[in-house]
Amino acid sequence: MLRARRSVRIAIAGAGLGGVATAVKLKRAGITSFTVFERKGGAGGVWRQNTYPGCEVDVPSHAYSFSFMSYDWSGTHAKAPELERYVQDVIDEYQIREHFVFGCGIDTAIWSENRGAYIVVTDDGQQLEFDVVVSCVGMLSDANWPQLPGLDSFAGPVFHTSAYEHEHDLTTARVGVIGTGSTACQLVPALAPQVKHLRLFQREPGYVLPKPSRPYTADERVQWVKHPWRQKWDRFRLFRGARRVRDAFKADSDYQTRRRKTCQNFIAKTIDDPELRKTLTPDYPFGCKRPIFASDFYPSLNSDNVSVTPHAVVEVMPDGVIDADGTFHELDVLILATGFKATDYLRTLNVRGRGGRSLKSVWAGEPSAFLGMTVPGFPNFFIVYGPNTNGGWSVMTQLERQAEVIARVAGKIARGRADIIDTRSQAAAWFDSWVQRQIADKLSSTTAGACHNYYHSASGKNVTQWPLSHTAYWAALRVLPLWGFVTTRYGRRRAAEPVRACADAAQ
Repeated sequence: MLRARRSVRIAIAGAGLGGVATAVKLKRAGITSFTVFERKGGAGGVWRQNTYPGCEVDVPSHAYSFSFMSYDWSGTHAKAPELERYVQDVIDEYQIREHFVFGCGIDTAIWSENRGAYIVVTDDGQQLEFDVVVSCVGMLSDANWPQLPGLDSFAGPVFHTSAYEHEHDLTTARVGVIGTGSTACQLVPALAPQVKHLRLFQREPGYVLPKPSRPYTADERVQWVKHPWRQKWDRFRLFRGARRVRDAFKADSDYQTRRRKTCQNFIAKTIDDPELRKTLTPDYPFGCKRPIFASDFYPSLNSDNVSVTPHAVVEVMPDGVIDADGTFHELDVLILATGFKATDYLRTLNVRGRGGRSLKSVWAGEPSAFLGMTVPGFPNFFIVYGPNTNGGWSVMTQLERQAEVIARVAGKIARGRADIIDTRSQAAAWFDSWVQRQIADKLSSTTAGACHNYYHSASGKNVTQWPLSHTAYWAALRVLPLWGFVTTRYGRRRAAEPVRACADAAQ
């Protein structure tokens, strides 16, 4: 526990996994003068927002959880409702709920050189002052709606999987699903038995691997809870086993070849129609698109009421869609499994740093950050799940390490050892260049084929992926801030005031 000389006013934007991890790490470091602002009505992030049938995590539950919070998971891979409950239980376990403000987000954060602090403007127009601002808005929060001619003219329901509309009776409906990524591969098997006919529109096939998902037995759950060390050991074993996965992303590696063969064998084993097998077989390297883990996706495509159209949708009509082959398909419902604007970081948060510079204008469509967390000229501003931090297998561990950096910085400020922490321009430039070199070497499959993925900006630069292990990222976060961060003294600020709700936040 630190011995604080003064309070550090910290604003956290977003109550998803990153926001919760940051709040817990601050609380455990003895810092309690923080507020988490969340536009939605509760915490949970993507696991609260996504409620489509079949929604679950790809990473095993024991690895997709915080190291500081073991849990009585129901099975090897948790579904969205259980993950949302986990977030709620973390909040209650660490008694931080009073720090959350729901139904009100941060719209703008403007650095004031005179005050040595940020003026934070909330969604309802109030202006508050904070010493530190942390963005936890995430990478997968802004839905990607395809720019299809005539989409607004469709007569039936049209919705994105991130805002799934459960109120529709689909038992007699012809449903079209656009997209064949991880979301679609979870949705299709769950939705197919509920509809008259489901047509899946595939722009290009993905690599699909079987997913060893199953419920835990009652005895297993008792053992996990009774002996927490077993859960920690299983977590360690899972991370150790995942280290080999990185080798598959090198386009010329033997492991790449084996992975491709595994996927091809999975198709041959589970798909009945030889022509459909060809349709579902990728012709680009494994890893060029995000690999998919789904054991029931291929079997569901054998159903009589499921059809796969191996073409993208190019136009929407009131009663159906036209594909790239010029064929018209009659539909009653259109579901968009088209992902998120992953490369458009901080799309919902306007940040202005020194000299009034906008972060979006500084990035100019190519987001980058030192350690994926800080940008020169934007002092006391931190990004959780920022550019080139998606990786290390389980993102939960990446979020924890980033939250620990923020807690250490806040501790310095609280102890009077620093007031303003900025980033050296040369450090940020070197780190970005180094990461891109590592991507070219370790993740060569992501650029070795003609495929579509969410990793790259418009210029073709990979701005999302971390190319090395989580251990390497941990080491970078422990060492590089000593060189890359610049700390200066400013002076004492007024004490922090509790923020209970947006309506009275300034009182």
